[in-house]
This record gives sequence, C-alpha cells and structure tokens, in this order.
Amino acid sequence: MRSLRAVPSVLLAGAVLLLTAAGPAAADDHEGFTIKDPRIVESSGLAASRAHPGIYWTHNDQDKGAFLYAVDSRTGKTVATVTMTGVGAPRDVEAISVGADGNLYVGDIGDNLGGTWSNVWIYKLPEPKTLKDQTVRATQYVVKYADGARDAEALMVHPKTGRIYIADKKEEGGSLYEGPAEMSASRTNVFKRVAATDLWVTDGAFSPDGRQLALRGYFGGVSYAWKGEGEKPAREGRLSVPIQRQGESITYTPDGTTLMYGTEGAQSEVTPVEVPGKGGDSGSGTGGGSSDGGDAGPGGFGGDLRTGAVAVVAVLLAFFGLKRLLRKR
Repeated sequence: MRSLRAVPSVLLAGAVLLLTAAGPAAADDHEGFTIKDPRIVESSGLAASRAHPGIYWTHNDQDKGAFLYAVDSRTGKTVATVTMTGVGAPRDVEAISVGADGNLYVGDIGDNLGGTWSNVWIYKLPEPKTLKDQTVRATQYVVKYADGARDAEALMVHPKTGRIYIADKKEEGGSLYEGPAEMSASRTNVFKRVAATDLWVTDGAFSPDGRQLALRGYFGGVSYAWKGEGEKPAREGRLSVPIQRQGESITYTPDGTTLMYGTEGAQSEVTPVEVPGKGGDSGSGTGGGSSDGGDAGPGGFGGDLRTGAVAVVAVLLAFFGLKRLLRKR
C-alpha cells in the first residue's frame, strides 16, 4: 500500500494537533493494545476472533509467505502463527474478515500500481480451534471486477448472509462491490458495483448483527445502515476515527459495542472507540457518529475546529494528488 511517510512533517503535525483536540473517547469495556511481535510491521487487516475471546487476527500486507497471526489483546503477544497452503505466493494481502460460517476470509486484493493486475484473490480457511503454530489449507478464489481492475484494501463478509464485499481505494472516493451469492473455486468470481463510498477506504467491517457497515480511511470514516444484498447502503454519519501513524484497519468487537482501529508500523497500537448508542446491545443503536448536517455529534467535529481540521486534511490530500500527477507525467 502507499505509505504516508512522504507527507511533510509540518502538515501531518498540524493535522494531528487539530484532530486530536476533538478525538474520540476510548471505549469503557474493551482495552486497546500494542502488537508486540517484531515480525508484524505492516498490520493491514484486523478481525476479532469468534472462536477465541480476546484474540485478533492480523497479517502483514506484503509478507514473505502466507502468514496469519493470532494476537492476544490482553498481552499484545502473538499466540499462534498460521501458515496458509494451497494459495501460491500472496501478492498484496490487505484485509481479513470472519464469515458467518466461522471461516477466515483473507483479501489478497491490493494493487499499488492502480489496477494493473487482471485478477486478485480471496483465501478462505477454517478458523483454528486450537491456538498454536500450524499449517492450514485454504481455498483460493479468483476475483475480478465487472468494471475493470482496481486497488482495494477493504474486504467484508456479511455476518448473516455470508456474502463478500470489497471497497476499493481511491483518493477521490471509491466504490463498494458485491460478490456472487456463491463463490466458486473453479471459475472467476465477478464482483459488481453497488454503491459509491465517497471515501479513501483503507478497511471496513460489518457490525455483528449485520445492520451497519463501517468504512475507514486514514483521517476519517463513515457508518452506513445496511439495506440488504444488491442495495445501496444508507449513509448514517461520520465515525470517530482516532489519529494513528498510518490508519489501516478496523473491526467490531464480537459484542458490537466497540470499533477497534489498527495501524501499520512496528509496535503498532490498536485503539478502541465505543460505538454510540450500542450500550452493550449489538442489536440496537447505530454504528456511526453524527449525521452530516447541523451540529456534529459524538462521531464528528464541531464548529471552527472541524473547519480547521478539514482544511489541513484537504492540504494533505492535495499533496497526495500532486504527487500522483507528477508520477503520471
């Protein structure tokens, strides 16, 4: 994935200063943690285990092998390393999700060259019942998009229907794609566009009850009310995304009360943010912050501070756009 290290330090510092002042409050019931494994320096995806309470699955985005890591949130230590077989050599693994069937779904869907690969892959494997270093055979699915190749970092499996969705990554705002009702290991699986995201998406997650979809970017995020297969989700409001070194991942806790935000880098931190309105009941409330109009609520900024933060972020995005233009020339 594209690094943020090239951002001028003065601009990034300004964004951090403005956005941190209105930063979200930490969740009460779920603790954050630091990933301590020195092998994990590019944690690009995050998924809360359904079989092992307190365990989060992650991976590097360009590892030298098909590895998944089970991290204990109580200690930050890796308690199991899973090596996938049957998948060849992963190219750019960007996302992980737990499906309705209890399987892990891994998205080898990144394309830093902006959509030059004819296809990408999704790997499916059973979540191990025992946490120990082991080798697990995975099923590999070949994926194409109906409207052409693209870069993507977000893969989400709906917790009720089991259908797979991908949100692509575009600086000017991307799209949400829906996979077929039944994935095939013997033929190409075509994903079709269902909605615009209007967000530079680095990851996404469904709430455990399947009613909300959360998409995050480097500097913000959006919550959507899920309307069903083939339908355009309804935007609910902004997410309270914490400021991180290079915000890459997001997952709901199994009870649906908290969103866990991850970042890349050595000793990277996973930060919890309470989902407004949940109150410990995963079947009620909303998955996002404030609405888009009027006063900003828990999920947004307020007044002049919001304006200043948006201005700084706009400068950052303009900087990225300029770099992109220069590369093309």
